[in-house]
Amino acid sequence: MKNIRILGIDPGYAIVGFGVVDYDGRTFTPVEYGAVLTEAHTPFTKRLNDIHTDIEFIFDKFHPDCMAIEKLFFTTNQKTAIDVAQARGITVLSAAKRGVPVYEYTPLQVKSAVVGYGKAEKQQVMEMTKNLLGLACIPRPDDAADALAIAICHGHTIRWTEL
Repeated sequence: MKNIRILGIDPGYAIVGFGVVDYDGRTFTPVEYGAVLTEAHTPFTKRLNDIHTDIEFIFDKFHPDCMAIEKLFFTTNQKTAIDVAQARGITVLSAAKRGVPVYEYTPLQVKSAVVGYGKAEKQQVMEMTKNLLGLACIPRPDDAADALAIAICHGHTIRWTEL
């Protein structure tokens, strides 16, 4: 069975979580994870540029076969939603420039795929992510753990005949 490299992204503009995993249809192997951080009180356009630079580096370094990203869902703060959407767009553009397919998942889909229960608590998802990847501890920051969970969700969701 073909091994694929999945880049998971937890979108944001202060913190963009990322997780890179290899998946062979049975086993997930962590490659790298972390977060792109931008400083508060920095002009927003600079923050977007910093995210772009770091995401481009991640794509160039790890050459993912596909990208899985969390769908945006905001009910209260529209300004935050718009800012996160702009940062998310930069990440999606980096994938599109390289012809890397992008897949979107809701938090419910991620929880169901990782834990088996769509209303799982965040701690349950992080613990299961750690276990599925054979890690000694839960990935930090939380955004990196979320990105890895999104990548795992994609691995559990893809149709291998499409590859």
